[in-house]
Amino acid sequence: MHDDRSLVEARLKRVLEERIRPAVYPESVPLEVAVWHAPDEPVPVAEGLAGIPEPIAVGARWGAPWGTSWFRVTGTVPQEWAGKTVEALLDLGFDENMPGFQCEGLVYRPDGTPVKGLNPRNQWVRIGAPVAGGEEVRLHIEAASNPVVLDYHPFVPTQLGDKETAGSEPQYTLTRMDLAVLDENVWQLVLDLEVVGELMAELPVDSARRWDLLRAIDRALDAVDLQNVNGTAEHARSRLAAVLSAPAVPSAHRISAIGHAHIDSAWLWPLRETVRKVARTTSNMTALLDDEPDFIFAMSQAQQWAWVKEHRPEVWARVKKAVADGRFVPAGGMWVESDTNMPGSEAMARQFVHGKRFFLDEFGIENEEAWLPDTFGFAAGLPQIIKAAGSKWLLTQKISWSQTNKFPHHTFRWEGIDGTRIFTHFPPVDTYNCSMQGREIAHAARNFKDKGVARHSLAPTGWGDGGGGTTREMVAKAARLRDLEGSATVAWETPKEFFEKAETENPEPPVWVGELYLELHRATLTSQAKTKQGNRRSEHLLREAELWAATAAVRAGFPYPYEDLDRIWKTVLLHQFHDILPGSSIAWVHREARKTYEGLAAELNGIIDAAQRALAGEGTTSLVFNSAPHAREGVPAGGARTPAAQGETALATRVGGGHVLENGLLRIEIDGRGLVVSAYDIEADRETVALGRAANLLQLHPDFPNMWDAWDVDEFYRNTVTDLTDADEVVADGNTVRIVRSFGASKVTQLLSLAPGERRLLIDTEVDWHETEKFLKLAFPLDVHAERYASETQFGHFHRPTHTNTSWEAAKFEACNHRFVHLEEPGFGVAVVNDSTYGHDVTRTVRGDGDKGTTTTVRVSLLRAPRFPDPETDQGVHRFRHALVPGAGIGDAVREGWRINLPERRVTGGQEVAPLVGVDRDAVVVTAVKLADDGSGDVVVRFHEAHGGRASATLTVGFAFDAVEVVDLLERPLADEAAPGWDGDRIQLVLRPFELMTLRLRRS
Repeated sequence: MHDDRSLVEARLKRVLEERIRPAVYPESVPLEVAVWHAPDEPVPVAEGLAGIPEPIAVGARWGAPWGTSWFRVTGTVPQEWAGKTVEALLDLGFDENMPGFQCEGLVYRPDGTPVKGLNPRNQWVRIGAPVAGGEEVRLHIEAASNPVVLDYHPFVPTQLGDKETAGSEPQYTLTRMDLAVLDENVWQLVLDLEVVGELMAELPVDSARRWDLLRAIDRALDAVDLQNVNGTAEHARSRLAAVLSAPAVPSAHRISAIGHAHIDSAWLWPLRETVRKVARTTSNMTALLDDEPDFIFAMSQAQQWAWVKEHRPEVWARVKKAVADGRFVPAGGMWVESDTNMPGSEAMARQFVHGKRFFLDEFGIENEEAWLPDTFGFAAGLPQIIKAAGSKWLLTQKISWSQTNKFPHHTFRWEGIDGTRIFTHFPPVDTYNCSMQGREIAHAARNFKDKGVARHSLAPTGWGDGGGGTTREMVAKAARLRDLEGSATVAWETPKEFFEKAETENPEPPVWVGELYLELHRATLTSQAKTKQGNRRSEHLLREAELWAATAAVRAGFPYPYEDLDRIWKTVLLHQFHDILPGSSIAWVHREARKTYEGLAAELNGIIDAAQRALAGEGTTSLVFNSAPHAREGVPAGGARTPAAQGETALATRVGGGHVLENGLLRIEIDGRGLVVSAYDIEADRETVALGRAANLLQLHPDFPNMWDAWDVDEFYRNTVTDLTDADEVVADGNTVRIVRSFGASKVTQLLSLAPGERRLLIDTEVDWHETEKFLKLAFPLDVHAERYASETQFGHFHRPTHTNTSWEAAKFEACNHRFVHLEEPGFGVAVVNDSTYGHDVTRTVRGDGDKGTTTTVRVSLLRAPRFPDPETDQGVHRFRHALVPGAGIGDAVREGWRINLPERRVTGGQEVAPLVGVDRDAVVVTAVKLADDGSGDVVVRFHEAHGGRASATLTVGFAFDAVEVVDLLERPLADEAAPGWDGDRIQLVLRPFELMTLRLRRS
């Protein structure tokens, strides 16, 4: 037989595009259109409907950036259309390739009832099926003219990312506003041909099934009269029926399709627009559920559900009904799909507390899966948090984006730092926006790495990022793929149904130990420094507010601010979304975030101040309140008293220029350039700074990644570096040395101080930053030979190699830490602690005296200056605080990390404050002391082993209690956990390495 394959394939493409698709709507009449433009921000629905519209014609430009226009469309269904299916086709000026990234609309009836959303892949509204003819049509469209920020030429700097700079130029052209007849036979023929043609293209050329499909397509196209497509569509479909009914082979891969719309809670749009995106998507999905009995839709992020409840009660009623029917499924059990690298221990825990509690309170549904398809890598402390929240599964897709190494599994158990293992799935479809295309389904089956032991995978199906969700076309394709020879099989299932099947068929999958590092988007650990500082500061202020409010409530009858703390926590958790905290959103988002954090800080400081004054009482004694989990200067953790006196720090002139600071524990030499050339541990008789090198060295790199500007730093940035060694000023005052440097258009002022009695050199850095596409680092070359180093993560720390033996290690050239990085050789360690930075790198080099061993350099990432999506990223004044801690063990690193983030507070009063609870071993770190969320007055204490070893400790309770329970993160008793033994006010604790535990103490 002659090979005419390419001829038939080309025929299919042209006939489908030029003849069959246009025949889906064979008849149409124009609608009359009028528009009212809201003057500023979006208005309530009633106000939008009441606006006085003016006529507008198809072809007219509309929509200033970030504006809202209310279109009114009216018309009459022609009498001759009686008995036919009629739809309104409402094209606001869509580009079909940009669902979620363009203008969008929500359609309402005249009474304000929402109908469905409009987006580039969903432009229709059903009028009747069938119609009687003569119906009057009147619809209103709340249209958002969101500008295209990420265009076909991506990552081009733009001012469109902030309403204050975006201008007023209309963004869109009104394209089509018609009533049209839908020919369902032609619509079905389009989908038949798409499914058969897409499947055919994925099969081997020498496959008999491929040629069966090719011949069927040829016969179907022969049956289409190109001058009468509508009259011949049914006959053409009959010629495809046989190949579409051939069943899949028994060994076919099985895909659980889950309707989904991954909606970024903010990204290339502000938070207020996400509220509307969620309303449009949920309107669409509840309507689709009504039309498609097999379809199931899952939505994560409790915050987005809460927005629907608050802002769109009519949509909420439909959502609640669909949830009750088991077809609109709450997923993930988190407040938002947060970043998981940077949120602190308690914040990561509270993501699950508030997310799961919302779904439990609203629907009585307990989520067992964590759902994080788009998060930029996963910290090694996360598995035990998932388990402590009462969940047991994790789904993500993002690791497939890694640039260097291909992850070896799709289904596995992920082991965290404490040994907890979580059953985890990476969908081999490699997208969280599956649209049921043949190439996606075939890729999932081919790509699946667990063949031979499993055959199930999951496919989140629907347009995401900017929302939209599943379309009727996707559902129709899935129906054809339910049981089709040559294809994986597809069935709509809930996340729970998928995970139960996957775990049953593969009960002993391989194990992956440690972090799930994304080999991409590493610069998100540094971009938008003030957003990151706002998060870190808010986390610690919340700790203080809960600690002192709980202490004051128990001791002084202080009214515990349940509602305020709940609201503030949810606001902080929202801003940990994986495009806000990572710094990859538009300027508008980060401008609002800075303002929000300022307001939260003022509110939390007010709570803290009121509680501390209630505890201190009247008097003139200066009391230090210690919010850190370790005692300092004689002030116990969680208590207040007058601190013990410390020694003195001496200041001397250094030989050769510069200054020397010494306090009996450390001797710090700062040369005339303002660089630390010696950090000598007097007790250990040991130098900390690498021979011939200098610490506190600011280094500037060019920073222009190949793509994803705010997200990425590419390894070649290291090829060029400028050491900032020239100083405008190096002067000493007391126990502080002040250094001023200028470079480019920027200026740095540093204060280096050595306090009496402290084993840390404090480094306060102020940067007036006005660079573009540059990366600023702060380097500490250390005379320590270390093959690995520790960086803090949630409820513990994680070790990474300092070498680059393999591509896996080499790919981690920028990594995350929380409050500290620690490295050591036997007998001597060093820590670098921080109050607000996350990104860092650690490298090895040969000692300065020749090939005599290696030293280790820790570099802290301070600032970047990408131009997309925010062209003014990080411009302005920033303040950072770091400390170099010579001679530090891991316990010292933990302690100093907490201390630098929780500075002492001084209050004048009349009485010392004893801690509400105290632990007699530093390895056991208390992360939260609070009153129970249920308002019972019970005290909840959360703690973990922080040094990486086993720990026995005594928890001393400073109030009367009559019961102790081990509880989960939601403060519910754990039936399989026996309460620890206790005698009087002492509770005996035994913890394994990094074990997290929460106790609920029932007050007498």
